[in-house]
Amino acid sequence: MSFSQQKDTTREIRMETHIQNIGDYAQYAPSAVSLITILAKKDKKGFWQLSKSLGTNLTATWILKYAINKPRPEGRTDGHAFPSGHTSFAFQGASFLQKRYGWKYGVPAYLVAGFVGYSRLEGVNDRHDGWDILAGAAVGIGSTYLFTTPYLEEHFELSFDSGNGSYAMGIVYKF
Repeated sequence: MSFSQQKDTTREIRMETHIQNIGDYAQYAPSAVSLITILAKKDKKGFWQLSKSLGTNLTATWILKYAINKPRPEGRTDGHAFPSGHTSFAFQGASFLQKRYGWKYGVPAYLVAGFVGYSRLEGVNDRHDGWDILAGAAVGIGSTYLFTTPYLEEHFELSFDSGNGSYAMGIVYKF
């Protein structure tokens, strides 16, 4: 009997099912945290940036799924394996948090997104391969980087300097 013909034990199937189910829900976490952060900071510009990147991500992911029509590794021929939609959605939310609010928000979000990608590889029935996951991450991150700018709480910076009988005042406006 070859390794490819071995059947998973009940315990392995249960573990893979749990991993897949957690990934199914965890894909929403980065975008949900993005929305909560936007609301907490009253960041209207961030709301529109998230909306545009989210819409672009979902559109690009589905266009690629139907245009490429790649079968799934487990043999299902629905043709929707490439790129991974779960992964693109998770990485879109994670990259938005990182790009808009910094690595303090981005690192935990990328860890969640990485787990979502892992859950697509390790879950029951092997729904995706590594290329599907990488493409999903690239689409998600790319859609965010098209529209998202860093969040600046302070738009004005005022400075004052004096010395040797001279005075200087500066105003800087950050966009």
